[in-house]
Amino acid sequence: MELRIFTEPQQGASYDDLLRVARTAEDAGYGAFFRSDHYLKMGSVSGLPGPTDPWITFAGLARDTSTIRLGTLMTAATFRYPGPLAISVAQVDQMSGGRVEFGFGAGWYEDEHKAYGIPFPAVGERFERYEEQLAIITGLWETPADKTFSFCGKHYELTDSPALPKPAQSPRPPVLIGGVGAKRTPALAARYANEFNLPFQSIETAETQFERVAEAARSVGRDPAEIVRSVALVACVGRTDADVARRAEAIGREVGELKQNGLAGTPDEVIERASLWRERTGIARLYLQVLDLSDLDHITDIASEVMPKL
Repeated sequence: MELRIFTEPQQGASYDDLLRVARTAEDAGYGAFFRSDHYLKMGSVSGLPGPTDPWITFAGLARDTSTIRLGTLMTAATFRYPGPLAISVAQVDQMSGGRVEFGFGAGWYEDEHKAYGIPFPAVGERFERYEEQLAIITGLWETPADKTFSFCGKHYELTDSPALPKPAQSPRPPVLIGGVGAKRTPALAARYANEFNLPFQSIETAETQFERVAEAARSVGRDPAEIVRSVALVACVGRTDADVARRAEAIGREVGELKQNGLAGTPDEVIERASLWRERTGIARLYLQVLDLSDLDHITDIASEVMPKL
């Protein structure tokens, strides 16, 4: 099982904070550094110094790191037009030497749209736009360099686009789709996803949703094994019970709740829990949501005590 680090910078992190975490994760041997795409804090934290944009962040990390893969859980379709987004992601993929992974979602947090003047359509329209954006972005990347790309949908129309620049990865960076929707989400994953991710769900919910995705893949003639299964869980790991309690307090959570809903405890407890996830759901990747970005020892402790046994 591959372990990846997942951060929530809208809760309070500068680029330098993220760089320290990304370099620590790279040096410790994690497979990837991921971050959310949000413009507004959640909960009672201050959020200072304020939000950062993921693709500007990754442009910097593309040059300031060397091997770790970089991606989003999830880039919000509501924030950007598909053509310019395809250009930005392709450029960062070039800048990183082909290390980008493109997690893409429909957008859901209405308050951040209100806070920054971003239109927030009803859920039906959001998914219509999301589906068209998936077709456009992947279509632009996959169009041969000597061809043009056109698209005519309900919400977007492209005419004779040169479909440039191309990403470094061919035919495109891996696409991650996620969520618990029963019909449209699995259908889109079957068409576009290299990886399907479930954030902060129970094992039982994951079992059901992964099977929906597998069935959707089979219905379009695709081998479900082509779609990597992954989950994201809050991490709170300590060498001792006291360490676990200290880290839980630092992020404003209860140890018992984290053990039930996240990945918390001593290394042996966490290894047992992660192994159960793998056994029951077939996940190949585990995204560890790290909420205290000042605690770099947390990242290195997991790498030394947990990673080798998974």
